[in-house]
Amino acid sequence: MTRFNTLRAWLDWQESLHPLAIDLGLERVARVYHALNPKRSKPTTITVAGTNGKGSCIAYLEAIYRAEGYRVGAYSSPHILKYNERIKIDGTPVSDECICATFARIENVRGDTSLSYFEFGTLTALDIFRRADVDIQLLEVGLGGRLDAVNIVDPDIALISSIGIDHVDWLGATREAIGREKAGIFRATTPAIIGDLQPPASVVQTAHDKNATLYCINQDFGYNKQADGWEWWAGKHSISNLPEPSLKGEHQYRNASAAILAVKLLEPSLPVADSSIRNGLKNTQLLGRFQLISDKIPLLLDVGHNPEAVKTLVDYLAAHFPDKKIHAIFSMMKDKDISTVLQLMNPVVYDWFFAPLGNPRAATETMMQKLFAECGIRRSHFGFSGFKSAYEAATSQAQSDDLLLVFGSFFLVSDCLNEFENR
Repeated sequence: MTRFNTLRAWLDWQESLHPLAIDLGLERVARVYHALNPKRSKPTTITVAGTNGKGSCIAYLEAIYRAEGYRVGAYSSPHILKYNERIKIDGTPVSDECICATFARIENVRGDTSLSYFEFGTLTALDIFRRADVDIQLLEVGLGGRLDAVNIVDPDIALISSIGIDHVDWLGATREAIGREKAGIFRATTPAIIGDLQPPASVVQTAHDKNATLYCINQDFGYNKQADGWEWWAGKHSISNLPEPSLKGEHQYRNASAAILAVKLLEPSLPVADSSIRNGLKNTQLLGRFQLISDKIPLLLDVGHNPEAVKTLVDYLAAHFPDKKIHAIFSMMKDKDISTVLQLMNPVVYDWFFAPLGNPRAATETMMQKLFAECGIRRSHFGFSGFKSAYEAATSQAQSDDLLLVFGSFFLVSDCLNEFENR
C-alpha cells in the first residue's frame, strides 16, 4: 500500500501517528523488523552511542571504509538540511523515491503496530542497507542505547564515544544511570569500545555482566601527538604519521582513535590499508561541527547543546579565536541544561542574540529572558522573528575582525545553513 506520494507527506503523517514522539522500547519495532526481514539478515554492523561525538565517529568510519572502496551505509540523526541526510550510501543521501518505497513496505507489514517517527526512520535505514547489499552499516543511536530502536540489530562492534548529562527525563540524571543505558548496545563476546576518558563504573560493569570484550581509551588504545601528526596505538600495534583529523577540536583525536580501533578489529572480514585510514581522516566531513564559514564577518557553527559539548566549544574558541570579540546567535531546546550552558559560555561571549525556533520543544523568548537574567547576562538582545533577523542584528553590531557564533541546537544550525544556501 502506498499511502502518500511525497516524502514530506509521509513524514508529516509519521509525526502524528504515534502518541509519543519518544517511546523507548524494542518490542514494537522488533516485531515490524522481523516481519520486514524474516531471515534477520544484516550487513556487518558498527553501532555507535554516546552523548557527544557519535556523529563524528560515524563520519570517520564512513570516510575510512569508503577510502578503501567498500560500499558503506550510514544512518545518523538528526538531519540538518534534509531528512535524506539520515540515510546515506557511499556518502550520498538516498533519494525521496527510495525512502518513500521503503515507508510503503513498512506500512504493508506493520499491521496495527504503532511506530514513532524515529522508529520508522530506523527501520527504513536497515531495510535500504540490506537491499543495497552494503559491505558495512554504521548505525548511530538516537537516544540512550538499551531501548533505542537501533538496538534491535546485534552489532559486530559497539562503540560509545562519550557519556555526559543529557536527556535526563529518559536516561536518568547521573552519568552512572546514563552510562548503563548506553552500554545496553554491548553484546556477549563482541568488542565494546569506550572513547570516554573516565567512563562511569556502570559501563564497565555492564560490559563484564554481558561478557563483552572491553577496550577503554588510554588503557587498551589511544593516541600520541607528534611533531608531524599523531600516532594511534592499541596494545603493541601502532600507526604513525597520521594527519590531523579534518574535524576540529582535541576531542576529535579521541573520536578518531575509537573509530580506527573499530576498523582494526574488523580487519579479518573487512581489511583496510593504513593509507585508507589516513585518507579517511583527511576527508571526513560533517556539517555543524566547528564549521567555519568565511563571510564578511567569519561565522562559526556548532550543534553543541549540552554542557559537555559546550565545554569543548569553549576550549576550541580559546585555542583558535583567543582575541576575537564573539557575538553569539543562540537558541536551545527547553529540556536542555540551558543555565549551565550560559554560565560556561558567558565568559567568552561579548553579546547574545536569541533566535527563536519554530519548534514546540524549543525554549521560548520569555523562558530565555528569565534564564539570562538569572545568569546575570546583560548584553543580550531579544525580539527577533527567527535566525535571519537575529543574524542581521548580530552582523550590524560586529566588526570584520570579530567572530559570529551560531550554536545551541541542530535546528538553529539548520536554519543558518538553509539561509546561506538560499542566498
